[in-house]
Amino acid sequence: MATTARPRRSALYMPGSNARALEKAKGLEADVLILDLEDAVAPDAKDLARDQVQAAVAAGGFGRREVLIRVNGLDTPWGHADLAAAARSGAHGVLIPKVESAEAVRQADRLLAAHGAAPGTPNGLPLWVMMETALGMLNAKEIASASPRLAGLVLGTSDLAKELHAHHTPLRLPVITALGLCLLAARAHGLAILDGVHLDLDDDAGLEASCRQGVELGFDGKTLIHPKQLAAANAAFAPDAASLDRARRIIAAHAEAMAQGKAVVLVDGRLVEALHVAEAHRLVALAASIGAAAISG
Repeated sequence: MATTARPRRSALYMPGSNARALEKAKGLEADVLILDLEDAVAPDAKDLARDQVQAAVAAGGFGRREVLIRVNGLDTPWGHADLAAAARSGAHGVLIPKVESAEAVRQADRLLAAHGAAPGTPNGLPLWVMMETALGMLNAKEIASASPRLAGLVLGTSDLAKELHAHHTPLRLPVITALGLCLLAARAHGLAILDGVHLDLDDDAGLEASCRQGVELGFDGKTLIHPKQLAAANAAFAPDAASLDRARRIIAAHAEAMAQGKAVVLVDGRLVEALHVAEAHRLVALAASIGAAAISG
């Protein structure tokens, strides 16, 4: 199934308890802002964070940025109140942490509907889920198909590595199976999918390598923990000039071949079929969307 060409190159976590950070987010070059009520917020600041995030979203000013609210788990003292507030907040989506089953998705869907969020797509409130536990990975297929409200998966590789007793390595081989399971599930069901964070803020080369790996694996973008990481993710997950040039030539050559009654054509010595044309159109549409977003600010 095809996924949207909306740019999601960079998804920056912003602590909901930090009013200055929420205001600063309005000027950052992030495609997605994840206003966080969960891990980035201390227990005694949960209620304050919920109120501040709700007020910030209602006030607007985030421009073209896609705004998601990450709530606390429904098994915590704050989860239900978070979800009720998010349902009527006006955010572009709600992100549920540590999802391990299809029923957890359906429960969140029912609660959002009960608190006034329109169901399903395209006009309803989208639901996103964090994939960050071993059980969640094993149930990725069922989770990805659990609800028409579901819009995307977000990898929580730090929590996953902790649960697996795995190491954070440059090639991320300890979690590569989990990444693959989530990618398969997301693409099979037409969902967006965002890669996990890179924790070392002083490791620019490592961040760039992790972004390149995410692109190669097929992720739409990367979650980030600091604004200084935005440029690397935005550059890596945007089609480069050479890729765009080739994509446009593939589209033109294929159209000409079809006009002559041919199903295939050679571009730069390589066979081009319909599947390559579809990917070329996706890249061109993504680049156009990124350009439009840059203009709108």
